[in-house]
Amino acid sequence: MMGDLGDGIGTVIEGGLLGRAVEKGAGEAHGHSAAGPVVCANCQTVFSGNFCPECGQKAHIHRSLAAIGHDILHGVLHLDGKLWETLPLLTFKPGHLTRRYIAGERARFVSPMSMFLFTVFAMFAVFQMVGISAPTDFTEGFMDGATSSSSVVRTELQKEITDLQKERDGLPKGDPRRTEIDNELAGLSKVLEAQPPGAVEIDTRGLNFTGTGIEFLDKGIIKKWQQNPSLMLYKLQSNGYKFSWLLIPLSLPFLWLMFAWRRQYKAYDHAIFITYSLSFMSLLFIVMSILSTASGGSDWVVLLFIIAAPLHLYKQLRHAYGLSRFSAFWRFCVLLFCMQIVLTLFLLILGVLGAF
Repeated sequence: MMGDLGDGIGTVIEGGLLGRAVEKGAGEAHGHSAAGPVVCANCQTVFSGNFCPECGQKAHIHRSLAAIGHDILHGVLHLDGKLWETLPLLTFKPGHLTRRYIAGERARFVSPMSMFLFTVFAMFAVFQMVGISAPTDFTEGFMDGATSSSSVVRTELQKEITDLQKERDGLPKGDPRRTEIDNELAGLSKVLEAQPPGAVEIDTRGLNFTGTGIEFLDKGIIKKWQQNPSLMLYKLQSNGYKFSWLLIPLSLPFLWLMFAWRRQYKAYDHAIFITYSLSFMSLLFIVMSILSTASGGSDWVVLLFIIAAPLHLYKQLRHAYGLSRFSAFWRFCVLLFCMQIVLTLFLLILGVLGAF
């Protein structure tokens, strides 16, 4: 449990720092300001104000541990006025937020991509903390005709771990890829520990599945899913947040088609709409996962999802694009159908990535 908590906290920090990397500093509260003209310690430019006009360095240079702690919290959690301006609108008036950001109010709000990165990583972190994860153990009979035994599974897992360890050892110290490999090794070790010991053979001769006729799928992806579903489900989960950004380009064509004859709306506008919408859904799943841990919380989780998710999408559609109720409703219905296609494509891509 403590390991999951530590992994979850690390994932939140990772998402916050990634979000911070794409977030501009405009519109934030800046603390100290220079009393008069100062000389920039970085480029020697003489200036007045909070930031150097040439290189952007702050006029006030701190040298205290308290300031370092403030920088960490500020960088990870975005504790500035922009977050508190953005969250209420994202939750209750998503259409207004989307329209205002597209219209040019960029310094006032957290950017869509920064919000998306932070909320997605936070969502998977909360999943880890509350114990929501892919199953790592499959009992006999998971697939008709397959005999459950762990020898083949354990061999594949151990080979995967060994290959990753070799790759990590060949990387220089400080390489960010080493941290990513360490996280993946920790997850694979959990899957390996969950496998029951014993001699195993997986016999697929009795399966009714005859294949797709495509060698790439039959011998590559499908065979790996049949032989080692635990490992593949773990990879599906671990790749889920790393490649969650794929939901944006996958959704974009469908939304563009629904407004193809309205030339005032550009692809950029649709991308902002999608990114803010996905950010809210991540926040919603965070609340739902926390509620699910409470006694009798499952009923509230279902009710919250049934009401909040469609209502939020409808309101964002109507107010972001300035639509009538009828126009927003039929697009909402079409969008619900398109979402099933997008999620299917996303899972297929994750399946391919996990197989290779």
